[in-house]
Amino acid sequence: MMVRSWREEPCTVLHVTGDLDVAGAPRLRDELDLAIAAADPLNLVVDLTEVPFCDSVGLGVLVATLNHVHRVNGRMILVVAPGMIRHLLTITNLDRHFETRESLSEARSAFGSAA
Repeated sequence: MMVRSWREEPCTVLHVTGDLDVAGAPRLRDELDLAIAAADPLNLVVDLTEVPFCDSVGLGVLVATLNHVHRVNGRMILVVAPGMIRHLLTITNLDRHFETRESLSEARSAFGSAA
């Protein structure tokens, strides 16, 4: 798994590539922790369009991050394409909790930044 992150006012973007599983989840957790510590305001975009697989450990990292972001009155948007991740969010009813967009430009626009 690879994670690239950058600041793009007014949000921090994390682009994830590879499986979000028991092996890759700790890497994403570490990158999310760094992004959260540096973000002011806490607006995260997590681009999962290049993640073909996510297991319960990966899903747990996303849920824990969402809970933390909500506790500190931040906002988190997942960018998900049709496929496994969107299906996983739907069957677990997490699609009702996560804010999602289909593209990075849509997510950036949701924060009011230029696409």
